[in-house]
Amino acid sequence: MKSLRAPVLLAGVLFPLSGCASNPDMERLLSILPRDVPEQDLYVGPGVHVSDAGTARFVKTLHGAFDDARAMRTVTFADQYYRAPGNRGYDAVIDHLETELLAAGFGGADPRLTLEILEETPQDKSWTPLSGSLTLLADGEEENVLHSFDSREDVDRVMLPTNAPSCDVTGEVVLHLDEIKKGMILVTDVRTSQVLRRAQARGAAAVVSASLESFNEDPFGKDQHLDAIQFITLTGGSDMPVAQISRRSLFAIEAAVERAAVRRRPVNLRLRAEVLREERPVRTLIATIEGAETPELAVAMVSHVQEPGANDNASGVGGMLEGARSLVEILKKGALEWPASSLVFIWGDEFSQSEAWLAATAMRPIAGISSDMTGQKKETNAIALLERMPDPGAIFTLKPDAHTPWGAGEVDSEQLLPNGFAVIARCAMIDVSLAEGGKWPCADHPWEGGSDHDVFIRRGIPAVLFWHFTDFTYHTSLDRLEYVDPSEIRRTSTAILAAALAVADPEAGDLDRYLRSLDMEMDVRIAAAREHEVAGLEAMWRMWCDGARNWLRKLCLGTDEDLPTIEVPPTPDDEPTTEDR
Repeated sequence: MKSLRAPVLLAGVLFPLSGCASNPDMERLLSILPRDVPEQDLYVGPGVHVSDAGTARFVKTLHGAFDDARAMRTVTFADQYYRAPGNRGYDAVIDHLETELLAAGFGGADPRLTLEILEETPQDKSWTPLSGSLTLLADGEEENVLHSFDSREDVDRVMLPTNAPSCDVTGEVVLHLDEIKKGMILVTDVRTSQVLRRAQARGAAAVVSASLESFNEDPFGKDQHLDAIQFITLTGGSDMPVAQISRRSLFAIEAAVERAAVRRRPVNLRLRAEVLREERPVRTLIATIEGAETPELAVAMVSHVQEPGANDNASGVGGMLEGARSLVEILKKGALEWPASSLVFIWGDEFSQSEAWLAATAMRPIAGISSDMTGQKKETNAIALLERMPDPGAIFTLKPDAHTPWGAGEVDSEQLLPNGFAVIARCAMIDVSLAEGGKWPCADHPWEGGSDHDVFIRRGIPAVLFWHFTDFTYHTSLDRLEYVDPSEIRRTSTAILAAALAVADPEAGDLDRYLRSLDMEMDVRIAAAREHEVAGLEAMWRMWCDGARNWLRKLCLGTDEDLPTIEVPPTPDDEPTTEDR
C-alpha cells in the first residue's frame, strides 16, 4: 500500500497528506479543476450543475434538523463496547437503537413507521473480550505490563483480536519465525494471518504482532502510530493464543532481548486473556418509512454495528439513527412531503445485514447506500468520500479519478450496469458543502469494495458508499471519541439522506439538473480518455453516460428505455494501474 509520507493523487490533484482542508496548497491545486461555480473548489471530482432541484430540495431542511448532540450520544454509547457480531456489546447497541427508534415513533401507532428485528443463528459462537494483559519478564528487571484491559472501555481492549481464545501462557521471546522452539512466543511486526499457522506448526505457544498498515503512520510527525494497536479478526478456527501490540511495545521487547543477550539470559512474555463464548443470535434491526405512493419500492441505507471503532463504525451508526429520527420529525411537521417510495434503515453485522434484509423483504430495492466511517475529524487526515459503483473509471483510472490507499477492486464488464445514482450522490455532497458556504472538502472515487454497497451491486442494484479516508487511526486503538467530529457526521448523514430521498421521491423538475451534471462528467471523462489515448475508453464512457441518462429519465419521468451494453476494450500495456490491496 502507499505510504502516507508520499502524496496521494486524488482526482488528478497532488494532495499533500500532511494537511487537510486548511492547507492553502491543497486549495490552490483544487481550484485549477474546471468548475460550474467557484464554491465547488473543495470537491475533488467532476462538478455538478447547481440549482434548487434534485438533492437540493432536501439538504437545507435535513441539515438544519439534524441534532449533533443526539447523534453523539449514540456514538458515545457504542464506543463503550468491543462490538463483535452478536456479542454482548453488539446486542447492547442494537437494544439502544431499538429503544431510540421506538421513541421516535417506529413500531408504534403510525403504520407507516415500522420496526422489526431479524435473527440469524451463526455457525460460530459470539465472542466478548473480558480482560487481557501482556507482561514483559526479563531477569534482573522489573515486570513491565505492556498492555492490559479489564473493562470494556479500555483503550487496550483491541489487543485481543476478535475470536482470540482465553489463555494464560508464558514463553521465551523469539523474534524470527525460523528460530522458534517449542513453547516460545513469536513477536513480530508481520500481520498475524501471515505467520500464525507456520508459528503453530513450529510449536510456538503464542503469536504477538505489532502489525500496522502503511496508511496508519501518523502523517503529522507526532509518532502517534507508535502507540496504536491494530484491530484484527481471526478466521479459520485456530486456538493459538494471539495478541496485538503497539510498535512502542515491540521496541521495548526488542531492547530487552538485546540487553539480555549480553547476559545470555532469556526474555519471557506472559499473555493472559479471558474471553466469553456464547450461543447468541446475530440480530439485524430494520426501521422503515413506508412510501406514500409506491411503498413496494425501497431505498436502503445500511450501517454496520460490529467493529470496535468510534469512527468505524459508531459514527455511521449514530449518524444514521439521527438521520432517521430527525426525518420522522420533519415529515410529521410537514416540512417535507412524505416520500413516494419507502426508505429502509438497516443496522447489524456488515454484509450479512444486507443479505438478511434482501432475503426477507418483499420490497423491490431500487438503490442502496452504505453509511460507514462518517465522522472523522480533520486531525485523522481523512476527508469525506463518495465511492461510486463499478463504472469505466474503475477499470481505466484516469484523471480526475484516482484510487485511495485502500486499493482498486477487480471489475469486469458484467458489473458495469449504467445508472445515474452516483450523479445524484455527488449532487448531494456538493449541496451539503454549498449549504456550509462551499467549505466542506470531499471527493468521489472509483469503486474499490469492502462494505455493504457490494451486496447490492452484486444483485445489479445501484449502490454507493459514503465514507472517510485516509484515516490514520483506521482499525487501531486510536479510533476513539477524540477523533470524532459531530459536525462531520451531520454533513455526511445529510448527504446520505438527501441522496436517498432524491431517489425515493423524484420529480420531473430534477431531471434537467441531473442531465446537466451528467454532461459535465462526460466532458471530463472524454477529455481524460483522449489525453491518455486509451483505445475504446471514450466509447465506454459515452455508453455509460447514455445508460445513466436513460436511468435518470426513468427515475424522474417514468420513461423506460433499454440500457446500452458496455464492451470493455483490451487494456493497453502502458495503461496506468493502481495498487491492489
